[in-house]
Amino acid sequence: MRRHYIDNLRSLAILVLIPYHAAMAWNSWGEPNYMMFGTNRVLSSIVVAFSPFLMPLLFLLAGMSTKFALGKRTAGQYVLERVKRLIIPLLFGTLVFMPVMTYLADKHNCGYLGTFLGHYKVFFTKFTDLTGGDGGFSFGQFWFLLYLFLISLICLGIIMLQKKAFPKAEANAPLCLAVLLGIPVPLISGLLEISGKSIVLYAYIFLIGYYVFSNDEVIAKISRFRFVFLVLGLAADIANVYMFLWASSSNAMINNIVKDAATWFMMLALLGIGKSALDKSSKLSAYLSSRSFAFFSLHYIFVTVFQYLFSGVFAGNTAMLYLVPVLISYVLTFLLCEVFVRIPVLSFLIGVKPLKRDSD
Repeated sequence: MRRHYIDNLRSLAILVLIPYHAAMAWNSWGEPNYMMFGTNRVLSSIVVAFSPFLMPLLFLLAGMSTKFALGKRTAGQYVLERVKRLIIPLLFGTLVFMPVMTYLADKHNCGYLGTFLGHYKVFFTKFTDLTGGDGGFSFGQFWFLLYLFLISLICLGIIMLQKKAFPKAEANAPLCLAVLLGIPVPLISGLLEISGKSIVLYAYIFLIGYYVFSNDEVIAKISRFRFVFLVLGLAADIANVYMFLWASSSNAMINNIVKDAATWFMMLALLGIGKSALDKSSKLSAYLSSRSFAFFSLHYIFVTVFQYLFSGVFAGNTAMLYLVPVLISYVLTFLLCEVFVRIPVLSFLIGVKPLKRDSD
């Protein structure tokens, strides 16, 4: 039986990426971005509020989906599917979309005066912090595909070894264990970290998704306490935003603890809410689910392009410079998704199945 709440949670998380990435142009902690418009703590709060759990949730859902995928596919079929769904769009996005975004970043942030074609050499020869904010090489949002591919292969090896050593391993964990599995998060969140993204943390969350949260009984237990987890998660998340952005002085260790608590309790809350309220299919949810992967690949270039184009028009008007590109990006991303899902070659390049045409 298909778990619709997994698809629906993934779709909603990906829809958040447009306002999330747009707000990065005003981040107040100095992280490089394609467009930099100064600092704004209100818009920065959007990023800080979602950061603890947005991408971890996607890795958790990927681990849960892998459990069901390996029930229908061999290991070899799974790897081939990962290559087609992750590596192809990673290469396409990095070669086609990222040069455009880093070119605009170089023009806006660094005063680059060369041509777009000339900037291709810059993109492939300038390796700095991998953010692309200075025009250098960047994977952009496609880092997620690279991490997910590597983690999928690593975890597949672990899963295959487990099946040989412990073929009857059970995953019906008691609720207390499901909660306590969050304890290692602050201990491993800094391991093998590149630009704030820990492959160890995401691999751990992926495996927890596979072994624990793919079990319907575990999810049912979590769902019964979803509002408790939501209160705890929101409290930790608000504390994280306040301590990181608004407090006159903060304790980094305590800040990290509340951030990691927000990561875990918000994921538990969203799984429970998803199971109770989103475990169903409708025309809208089916549409969003079928477009979510394409939306992920296509959205960020529109955010960058329209922030660049409107940077002069709305100079000094932060609200308009934020909202107008966000709204336009939603419209044009969905429109371009319709183009990509209807053309088999383009569908292949972004890792989605082409839309089936009704037979005459």
